[in-house]
Amino acid sequence: MRKLINYSRLVKFEHTIFALPFALTGFFFATQQETANLSIKLLILVLLCMIFARNAAMGFNRFLDREYDKLNPRTAFREIPAGILEPKSVLFFVILNALFFVITTWFINSLCFYLSPVALFVILFYSYTKRFTPLCHFVLSLGLAIAPMGAYLAVAGKFDWLPLMLSLVVFFWVSGFDIIYALQDEEIDKNLNLKSIPSMSGKKQALDMAKILHITSAIFVVAVAVLTPAGGLHIAGAITFTGLLAYQHTLVKPNNLRKVNLAFFTTNGIASVIYGLFVIVDLFI
Repeated sequence: MRKLINYSRLVKFEHTIFALPFALTGFFFATQQETANLSIKLLILVLLCMIFARNAAMGFNRFLDREYDKLNPRTAFREIPAGILEPKSVLFFVILNALFFVITTWFINSLCFYLSPVALFVILFYSYTKRFTPLCHFVLSLGLAIAPMGAYLAVAGKFDWLPLMLSLVVFFWVSGFDIIYALQDEEIDKNLNLKSIPSMSGKKQALDMAKILHITSAIFVVAVAVLTPAGGLHIAGAITFTGLLAYQHTLVKPNNLRKVNLAFFTTNGIASVIYGLFVIVDLFI
């Protein structure tokens, strides 16, 4: 049981709250098609894919960054640098979850199975990007943006504009809040020769870029509501999500980072859950 808790902490399982509501939104949008049926088995398979993919991505990030984490006071307590988990055990955990992810897609449909290596490449490749490009935030957001599209493909078995719009919401939203989160490591990233937008441009310009990205995300949230038969709950979810995007920018200032965690986890977690819950319930009433 203790080992399970350690691995859960390693992958920050609670951060699943960011992408999961959007994946479920993509899933339930797909079930609204005339040819689709709501399948509990398929829903469980999609949830398992989310868990396995995220475990592999986060575990690999912790494995690959273990030496950097040891040198950063903010991350030195993580499971590998703190000696709680052995690197080789974490690597085995990553390989196991990657295999489980691919195997699970086999039971969904052939399209998801054939695309599973592409999804794995994106989410694992992110861990290398901070070594050579400040655009690493966008690779991370691309990895999470796969979720609503992948869930939609699991049901519909084809691409469509609606899950693409949801993926764009996630892409611009996540890249924005990841830039905000990276403000904490501006100096240590410079010292370790790691690339990020804050370490490249400074806090003020990084926050300005995050604002632009979140405005773009809000535009796509509104577009989804306009281009679908959205009811009152869907519209309320879109307004709440947009409002919370704006609110987090009142919490973080270039000279005051004390509320970064409130902006990063609490505000974005609430925004994601409320939006997903309201949109999904709206589909069925």
